[in-house]
Amino acid sequence: MIPRYSRPEMSTIWTEQAKFERWLEVEIAVCEARAKTGEIPKEAVDRIKEGADFNINDIAKYQAITHHDMTAFLQSLAENIGDDARYVHYGLTTSDVWDTATALQLKDACTLLLADLENLSSSLENLARSHKDTLCVGRTHGVHAEPTTFGLKIAVWVDEMRRNKIRLEQARKTIATGAISGTVGTHASISPDIEDMVCKELGLNVEPVSTQIVQRDRHAEFLTTVAIIGGSLEKFATEIRGLQKTEVREVEEPFAKGQTGSSSMPHKRNPEKCERITGIARILRGYASTGLENIALWHERDISHSSTERVILPDACLLLDYALDMFTDIVTRLQVYPERMRKNMEATHGLVFSQRILLELIEAGLSRETAYGIVQRNAMDCWETGQPFLKLLTEDENVIELLSEKHLQSLFDYNYFLSNFSVSFERLNL
Repeated sequence: MIPRYSRPEMSTIWTEQAKFERWLEVEIAVCEARAKTGEIPKEAVDRIKEGADFNINDIAKYQAITHHDMTAFLQSLAENIGDDARYVHYGLTTSDVWDTATALQLKDACTLLLADLENLSSSLENLARSHKDTLCVGRTHGVHAEPTTFGLKIAVWVDEMRRNKIRLEQARKTIATGAISGTVGTHASISPDIEDMVCKELGLNVEPVSTQIVQRDRHAEFLTTVAIIGGSLEKFATEIRGLQKTEVREVEEPFAKGQTGSSSMPHKRNPEKCERITGIARILRGYASTGLENIALWHERDISHSSTERVILPDACLLLDYALDMFTDIVTRLQVYPERMRKNMEATHGLVFSQRILLELIEAGLSRETAYGIVQRNAMDCWETGQPFLKLLTEDENVIELLSEKHLQSLFDYNYFLSNFSVSFERLNL
């Protein structure tokens, strides 16, 4: 991933240096396990650990000849270890090391992403609580529906992020799986006991049955989880973008002093961060699609997945880490304009009370169809003429004969919409 969308701690997990260090960690764990079973001398393992080192430049040089990064890595190791290098990678195949090491990287990446989720969830909870009673209009199909509160909007996001945390915790458990089973996964050249010891030492689950590789439905689960989280961020960002439109302007993402929104129009304050998150979510869905394609490999294995995973696994982690951090900042410094929310809510001249009038007319004895027709007729007049909805209702004989003007006025009360909404906050312990 380009540096612009990468944060240092996550980037460190996915460097070439870090990858080869994880490979070495797996190789040494295998040697230690084999020493415990008496397959190799303990003294040899001590010498291997003491001399184990590699040189990235040498690996690149050897890979240009071998066209195989594992053999190039082992050649560089052997130059530093010496004769005891014959014990390294004994009975293993590339995927034993690659997949197990990748599981360690993904496990570490998930730990960072879960911390990101915690930070964002905390910011969302604070925003929801602080605007629990901030009235705003709810929109369906982009059109005014009935009043809600801005805090309730955010509470929906809080709950969604809690589900995303559960998903990611499950994905981490699924992906934290290693396999040390040798060629085509039969354990013919490496004992299952070694596999058990190595995975336990590394803090990984054991793939119960493998075909030389850890099965790629595990990686697909991780990538689809990442894509779902990205989809949630896009959903939230899209809402902010909609509410930041000039004619709406109920909220506004942070805009720093000295920041510019346009190279040609100095007045512009664009929701560019939320738009960036929207674009990132599209990339993450593409990575998930590739991960799903990687499930079906030929026979016991091929490497059609390998070239894609070199890109999609690091980049998915880097992009989501970046997006979560950026959206946390947006939420923390979000500009909220309650007065504008109130003004927008009143822009339809009381139409947001149409359902309440409908229900009162039904309570007064009208059929639903008749009541609906009366309320809709007046609502359409309100849309077209801009006259207050309440005024039109008080001038309608079909309404007045059932509901007095005073009673009608009492129905136009925003507090009506707040009668039960706090239950949602209680359910979330907000």
